[in-house]
Amino acid sequence: MSTLVNTPPQAAKTETQRSVRRRRINKMLGPYLFLVPATLFLLLFLVYPVITMVVYSFEQVNVGSLLTGITPFVGLDNYHTVISDPNFRSSLVVSLIFTIASLVFQYIIGFAMALLFNRRIPLVGVMRGSVMIAWMLPVIVSATIFKWMFQSDSGIVNYVLQSLHVVSSPIDWLTNPNLALWAVVIANIWIGIPFNMSLLLAGLQGISATLYEAAVVDGANGLGRFLHITLPLMRSTSLTVLMLGFIYTLNVFDLIYVLTGGGPVNTTEAMPLYAYRIAFGQFDLGSGAAVATLMFLLLLGVSAIYLFLLRREEIA
Repeated sequence: MSTLVNTPPQAAKTETQRSVRRRRINKMLGPYLFLVPATLFLLLFLVYPVITMVVYSFEQVNVGSLLTGITPFVGLDNYHTVISDPNFRSSLVVSLIFTIASLVFQYIIGFAMALLFNRRIPLVGVMRGSVMIAWMLPVIVSATIFKWMFQSDSGIVNYVLQSLHVVSSPIDWLTNPNLALWAVVIANIWIGIPFNMSLLLAGLQGISATLYEAAVVDGANGLGRFLHITLPLMRSTSLTVLMLGFIYTLNVFDLIYVLTGGGPVNTTEAMPLYAYRIAFGQFDLGSGAAVATLMFLLLLGVSAIYLFLLRREEIA
């Protein structure tokens, strides 16, 4: 009669196999375990709010419905209400003007400063650090400073202009419907220049110096080196800078809210302020969610264009 009995060598072999299998599982699952906190964070603070926003945009949501928990489905009524509102179309125009004007000047000035700070000049580190102060300050602080500067009776901007005899009387920067938006644009340009400069400077420092040395040997002047070496090699970086700037600028709320609150006469009411007024001023959360969803779709479309251009740039 024979019996199956695990001999000590067999038991050791079985234990070794289990240990090897355990190590394989840990090796396979280990990297994914480190992703769990970030995944939970994204699900809680990004995916869930976006899904809730989209769902609310198709429902009648107000204070009463939130208290009762009954949010009737209304289909596209919220979108129709928002799109047919002249104030929404005005806010869309304001957002586009504000975003495009800010991006153009932020990029041009940031690129010029990046070219300057890419040179070996005395105190370049100190100057670069001083420029970054504008980016390090909280937006609320920067907006409050510009609000003081643009005051019509005691602001430093009017004081300097009158001292230089550029104007004879104070200018109502923040209360004049024709000037308020441009005052906000100026403030946003100042805030965004360091961000553009830092990314563009990193791109410039990634260009090999041997390319410029070869161009000098071939007789290219400074303008030729800039047009035929710097600009082509900075295309990908420029696309990234403009894309990130577009996303950030289109969503600017705090700066405009502190400076003008969307006035005067809604001339500075961009889409984020319009959504805020509809959702929390009129307590129509469904329509406010519809505006936010339209902004999300707009940014999604721009992001798709950016990815297409970036892929074509990499293939080229």
